[in-house]
Amino acid sequence: MKNPNSDPVARNAVPVWNQDVKLYEDYEVGEVDRSIRRTISEGEVMVFSSMLVDLHPYVADDIFARDEGLFGRRIVPGALVFGYGMGLMAHNNVNTFSYGYDRLRFIEPVFIGDTIYTMRTLLRKEPKYDEMGLFTVSYEVFRADDEQIVLYCEHLQTVKYRDPAAARAQS
Repeated sequence: MKNPNSDPVARNAVPVWNQDVKLYEDYEVGEVDRSIRRTISEGEVMVFSSMLVDLHPYVADDIFARDEGLFGRRIVPGALVFGYGMGLMAHNNVNTFSYGYDRLRFIEPVFIGDTIYTMRTLLRKEPKYDEMGLFTVSYEVFRADDEQIVLYCEHLQTVKYRDPAAARAQS
């Protein structure tokens, strides 16, 4: 059997399937994207909490959470929900760079076994630096079973211009 992709030059000419190459000018304010869903397992929660040495009773102690906790069951650490929520929207754009996060809020608890998904909306964009503009997207993470929003934040990202002079002239 012959390998259908035996030429390394031809292989490297094929675009990476999940790599984005959009530039500043390609983004439109108001764009909305939705992620796939994912269910958060107990094992993931315990590995995450153990790595952080954060064994809060609401996360790691089933008896406490059930008998004394506010929710009657264990919750997923907010930092893990944040990480998954952002990861679900990772677009692997080689032209964007994280500038930071604002307005991070944990609105509702997420429980072990819950399924979440993320909505991303481009809120605004503006020229910023000589070679890159700045845009802000909102991330809304939802619990899929009841459609409750569980997390909100805004992600500031720099993105390279296609035409730096034209982009700066707009400001």
